[in-house]
Amino acid sequence: MTNSELTRVFLLLLLLVGLAQLFGWAFTRLRQPRVVGEIFAGVVLGNGLLGRFPTVSHFVEAVKHQGNVLDFVYWLGLLSLMFLAGAETQQLFHREERREVAWLTIVGTGLPFLLGLIFAPSLIWPSMLGPNANRLSMTIILAVGVAVTSVPVASKIFADLKILHTRFARIVLGVAVLEDIVLWLALAVATAAAGKSSLNSREMIRHLTITVVFFILGLTVIPRVVKRLNKSRYNVLASSSPTAYAIGILLTYCVVAGVLNISMVFAAFLAGFAVVHKKRKLFSEALEAISKVSFGFFIPIYFAVVGLKLDLVRGVSLSMIVLFILGTSFVKVASVSLAGRFAGFRGLDLANLSIMTNARGGPGIVLASVAFDAGIISPTFYTTLVIAAVVTSQVAGTWLEHVLRKSWPLLSSKSPNEMAPAASLASDR
Repeated sequence: MTNSELTRVFLLLLLLVGLAQLFGWAFTRLRQPRVVGEIFAGVVLGNGLLGRFPTVSHFVEAVKHQGNVLDFVYWLGLLSLMFLAGAETQQLFHREERREVAWLTIVGTGLPFLLGLIFAPSLIWPSMLGPNANRLSMTIILAVGVAVTSVPVASKIFADLKILHTRFARIVLGVAVLEDIVLWLALAVATAAAGKSSLNSREMIRHLTITVVFFILGLTVIPRVVKRLNKSRYNVLASSSPTAYAIGILLTYCVVAGVLNISMVFAAFLAGFAVVHKKRKLFSEALEAISKVSFGFFIPIYFAVVGLKLDLVRGVSLSMIVLFILGTSFVKVASVSLAGRFAGFRGLDLANLSIMTNARGGPGIVLASVAFDAGIISPTFYTTLVIAAVVTSQVAGTWLEHVLRKSWPLLSSKSPNEMAPAASLASDR
């Protein structure tokens, strides 16, 4: 890259992180989720406002085509977010919480997905269909759109509110991670039906099996191996440079996932899960250093790029947006509330769990992008899915912020960690 090309890249990164921090701060002052402000920063720099000017638009497009540098920084932000989330939720599937996670996953996710498959064929509007869509692929997209929960956005909201360490966060993220395995497989089926994927049934079963095995090993066997490596006196890197060692674990997981054709998002989460031991945090200073850099630069850029990729010019249907958000939210909230009752939760617990698991965030946006690129959905429905992802995430973050300000418990629990002091929110980033 030439000096002028590097200058353009650095300028765009400066604008993205600067606007993300600015709008993130402004949204927290308005008692809104910081993550929504960071996404809004990308919308402002994109075609939502500044991108409408030819000079700005040409500048952004020029940077996008310079060796995929922006995509690389985007992925560093996403992977570091998931790595830190995994480190904070090391006891994600604690034995005492497995029953609750199972109910919320099977009923809270399975029921909306099943209802979507049953009723979607009769609810598909012609204006929702893309050029390559058939009834099967569109039905699956709608079903996934109802059931999906965002791991990255939920992790960011929990981090901003300083509740990643709580049982509530572990349960929500546990449900979100488990359901995403199934829902991404469903998305692969939808794209295959649309003629945009070469995967056959045998390949899809093989891919799902590898993913599940990798996930199970990453929660059980591999953390024990990493623990032994951490404590080994021959591990010179861990003792001399804990930060480099922790990053090395992240990169190793991502490389293995790439070779196995598994989502690196899951791999990064499991890498963070393996770094931290259940009884005491190893490399706490290293993780703190990684966290400061990630939340200060890479993660805000990730969410700003999400906003930058939104296209609000391709058509907006207000009626479609309102009906989709209200209808899918009702189904998701009702299903999770039912699942929560089976799991033993009552009252405010059900509201907290159902509203938070209705946040679609990043996966909702990825769903929209993949479906649009495959020609399954129209530009109008693409915009609907993206706006639904942002709105449901904003509602979830606002609700949790309200609960914590009122000093209400996240869950009815004996654990003191389930209630965060209001003072910590007043000093939130």
